[in-house]
Amino acid sequence: MRKVGIIYNDIKPVARRIAMELQETLSASGWDVRVATGVGGILGYSRPDSPVCHTPIDKLAPDGFDQHMALAIVLGGDGTVLAAFRQVAPYGIPLLTVNTGHMGFLTETYVNQLPAAIEQALAGECKIEERAMLLVKVLRNEHIWWEALCLNEMVLHREPLTCMCHFEVTIGRHSPVDIAADGVIIATPTGSTAYCMSAGGAVITPEVPVLQLMPICPHSLASRALVFAETETVNIFPATPNQLVMVVDGNAGCYVLPEDQVRVERSPYSARFIRLQPPEFFRILREKLGWGLPHIAKPTSVELP
Repeated sequence: MRKVGIIYNDIKPVARRIAMELQETLSASGWDVRVATGVGGILGYSRPDSPVCHTPIDKLAPDGFDQHMALAIVLGGDGTVLAAFRQVAPYGIPLLTVNTGHMGFLTETYVNQLPAAIEQALAGECKIEERAMLLVKVLRNEHIWWEALCLNEMVLHREPLTCMCHFEVTIGRHSPVDIAADGVIIATPTGSTAYCMSAGGAVITPEVPVLQLMPICPHSLASRALVFAETETVNIFPATPNQLVMVVDGNAGCYVLPEDQVRVERSPYSARFIRLQPPEFFRILREKLGWGLPHIAKPTSVELP
């Protein structure tokens, strides 16, 4: 019996209702259906009294989700999609992402198009688009203190009410650089339209095999976004006496102490999106962010008084 998964946002009643209805429909059609929420992909935040708060990346998959699953359907917004990929990426499960949220930048279809979308996906009439993910580790005395997969970005920044920080950053074999800023972002092409874009970084099309380093509010005119090959490993050393905060994809993170090291590299796992039509990145930029829309036309003639 072929197996299919459903991951939904359990705080959205519409997502919960559709998940239950979909489970019944697919089971009646002969599918082995496994259902889970996206909560397992939200890794949580460390606290001073609990500095380690994470689950190893290969232990996040819900029960029954494995390499034998044909696909999984995600019901939620972008946050649910990010959490779902952390849960299933190690098994290479492709996701059909359905928007029940607001912007839905990472989603492929909408609830009112769901029956036709599922029929098309289950029939194999679709494409699989692979997006790069990052493997983020916090090392303390060369031991892994915290780790996570992320699809958008890793952000390392100062705590509130503390001063500007210094970061010693080494990219691959290149000489280390010192960045004075409120924080630094390491983003994938997918994440270039998220926090990195808000901080002034470049928008990068998904198929370009690069990563981006973006300082947050740098204290130098020379500190600007840097784009480099995704094969390079990034090591960040906090050159500051203050405790820092690291956040991954906006919903998971930990404290980073002055003696810690943050290592970011391209993950061996990819996010596999089910595309019902050939991906068209510029169309998404126009629809979701208003990029490239024509300006209001000027009048062809002006009547003088």
